[in-house]
Amino acid sequence: MELLRNAVRPYAWGSRTTIPELLGRPVPSPHPEAELWMGAHPGDPSRVVGVDGTERSLLEVVESDPVGQLGERCASRWGGRLPFLLKILAVEEPLSMQAHPSAKQAAEGYAREEAAGIPRDAANRNYPDPTAKPELVCALTEFHALAGFRDPYRTVELLKAIDTPGLTKYTELLAAQPDPDGLRTLFTTWITLPQPALDRLLPEVLDACVHHVKEHGEFDTECRTVLGLGEAHPRDAGVLAALLLNRLTLSAGEAIYLPAGNLHLYLHGTAVEILANSDNILRCGLTPKHVDVPELLRVVDFACGDMPVLRGEPQGRTAVYSTDAPEFELSRIAWDAGDHGEFELRGTGPEILLCTVGELLLCSDDGTKVELHRGESVWLPACEASVRLRPVTAGPAHVFRATAGTCTDAP
Repeated sequence: MELLRNAVRPYAWGSRTTIPELLGRPVPSPHPEAELWMGAHPGDPSRVVGVDGTERSLLEVVESDPVGQLGERCASRWGGRLPFLLKILAVEEPLSMQAHPSAKQAAEGYAREEAAGIPRDAANRNYPDPTAKPELVCALTEFHALAGFRDPYRTVELLKAIDTPGLTKYTELLAAQPDPDGLRTLFTTWITLPQPALDRLLPEVLDACVHHVKEHGEFDTECRTVLGLGEAHPRDAGVLAALLLNRLTLSAGEAIYLPAGNLHLYLHGTAVEILANSDNILRCGLTPKHVDVPELLRVVDFACGDMPVLRGEPQGRTAVYSTDAPEFELSRIAWDAGDHGEFELRGTGPEILLCTVGELLLCSDDGTKVELHRGESVWLPACEASVRLRPVTAGPAHVFRATAGTCTDAP
């Protein structure tokens, strides 16, 4: 059981206040800080801080003793690799619209690009590794996102509400086939529009959205979102694609799971994210980065309907955010105000604990004690049999627990 020192990723869409405030640093930061990474990702691994203050890369720690650190089943299932990455997301501006491949798609894409000799760090590389990248994001503050294709009947209602002459034929296209195939057709048509055609249609749509907002229409939130994206990314087909996705507002403690093929876009807010330890991203637009439309269309899942919101399955103090991802499981352990109670963790695999509220005292069977303050995290290897947690003072206190998922299935 050792504290972690974690890397901050300074992407342009990040916040100058959220992560510095969480870590107790001066606010605002000199530049946007978007993500705090906790794990053994090769690009920016956490550092394990020993009791004597010395530091080692968590990646090196895992690689030097994969069975001891990960447990025999997890080490075997994931080739000696920590299968998950835990993050804090501080979203001030929208990210790119994107989807991630399945395990089979990732393996095939990686092999194809390796055979083609595309460098793994090339800007036009879609598959820098051969693994899937499912994600789960759990809100710490009100968190806004677009995720998954809306019920097409409802989307037809939205398109009719902002109808313009240039939009009518596309509305009729989806109304004639309000199912995943119709969505695929409309989505493909929009993201492959020649730029002159897009330059005619998009201003019409944005003007119609302005009118809808002024009239306090039923789809006010969706239209405001599209207007914001259009202002940030003029002439981008991803603005049209945003009309097809579910618009979500998560309250603190609510989560969404994004399996392979789910098209999504984070808009604003602070969240804990857990994902498979992969860099495979297929972008749709709203970004200056590489967009490969044919490959994106091979990956995107056009299943449609309301996006399930997870609130955690209660198990005493714990809320478990269950998914079918074999790489990870996320849960949240909470103490209410005035609660001094102790909670015992009995792990069988690698874990990272992240404190987001209050202060906790962690005690292991060998007598090691660690104080975990807000914004801090700790590494628990598989060989750590038992750890007891309690608030340093009376609660409230919250800690997120990231573990590997089911490790018994073959890859």
